[in-house]
Amino acid sequence: MNWDQIEGNWKQFEGKVKTQWGKLTDDDWKLVEGKKDQLLGKIQERYGQTKEAAEKELDEFCAKL
Repeated sequence: MNWDQIEGNWKQFEGKVKTQWGKLTDDDWKLVEGKKDQLLGKIQERYGQTKEAAEKELDEFCAKL
């Protein structure tokens, strides 16, 4: 599944994404609202990852959906 599909159906996938990245706060989720670049930034910030590592993790997550 690609990000465009997830973004278009954000409400359906939000729970799965929240489960995957539980360290993100409710305020983080309000900011993300389906935007991939915002989610990547918050993953980097909360998990201390590089941009490349966060992108790889997100891409692998999307591939599993």
